[in-house]
Amino acid sequence: MRQIVLDTETTGLEPKQGHRIIEIGCVELVDRRLTGNNFHQYLQPDREIDEAAVEVHGITTEFLADKPRFEDVVDDFISYVDGAELIIHNAPFDVGFLNAELEKAGKEEGLLERLCTITDTLVMARKKHPGQRNSLDALCRRYEIDNSQRQLHGALLDSEILADVYLVMTGGQGALSFGGLSGEDSEQGGAAAIRRLTTARKPLRVVRADESECQAHELRLDALDKASGEPCVWRRPGVEIE
Repeated sequence: MRQIVLDTETTGLEPKQGHRIIEIGCVELVDRRLTGNNFHQYLQPDREIDEAAVEVHGITTEFLADKPRFEDVVDDFISYVDGAELIIHNAPFDVGFLNAELEKAGKEEGLLERLCTITDTLVMARKKHPGQRNSLDALCRRYEIDNSQRQLHGALLDSEILADVYLVMTGGQGALSFGGLSGEDSEQGGAAAIRRLTTARKPLRVVRADESECQAHELRLDALDKASGEPCVWRRPGVEIE
């Protein structure tokens, strides 16, 4: 299963007002593991960047002066995302900008949805944590994910952080490291912190219950049966427990 965690930075908030993408950052997951096959590109927008936007991401017009335009990289981008599931926080924002850029580059209207399936982690978080703050920073605090490097927004950094959040939020599995990263735990620690492991990790040892533990388990099930007045779920017909 190929998933692309994606984020963009822009000149402003609304593509209909002529605002453009100035950075695309993508992180690839295959079978819930980071591959290192990322896509990262700064873009020349051919317009000024709103001052409020610069305060958010720190990217200036001068920095982008020698960068390629979206139409220069559009084919590489399409080839990279084609057929993948896109994981995006607040997907309508990024998808709206990307589709606007694709149309400006002469591609079909609404092309991104035809190339990819799209999963919005903001929608997922709101269902999982209703009535709470579900910004990326808030999710990092909730899941004890280290985002101390995120003093400013950046598309690639935010995609890497979102990949960690997504893996924890959808099952607690951290991703394997790549490119020689160490196997040390996140400095933040905590029960929910992600531990990045090397690909040379040995298989986990399976420890099965001994006879005394099995007997204690059966006694516990007897107590549950008595308390509930009916067989507990582990003893109901059709339920197999290994």
